Amino acid sequence: QVQLVESGGGSVQTGGSLRLPCAASGNTLNGYYFGWFRQAPGKAREGRVTFHLDGAPTYFDSMKGRFTASKDNLQHTLYLHQDSLKPEDTAVYYCAADASLLRLRRNEADYWGQGTQVTVQS
Repeated sequence: QVQLVESGGGSVQTGGSLRLPCAASGNTLNGYYFGWFRQAPGKAREGRVTFHLDGAPTYFDSMKGRFTASKDNLQHTLYLHQDSLKPEDTAVYYCAADASLLRLRRNEADYWGQGTQVTVQS
């Protein structure tokens, strides 16, 4: 079992920045891959970045250069740093965990957080 709790969302102006923490708890976190996803109104959920606690993150193309994933292994907290935000980044952002990296890349996971809303105003 893995529990995930996101926070840090809010409303920002175009060009602003946010940092989204995701607190992870449970047994054997090193046995899981983690990812950040988002879902905009009326759109399907899409993956943004995936990583293992012991590895470097892999970014999906539209996030490269503006979003950075990091982790604090001692605190079991994952972070998504968002810079140069655009109105089209408005979405609910989720962190997720699964034992299979392949499933995460298919936007599937056994464990999801409750999500945090990010709204970018033009």
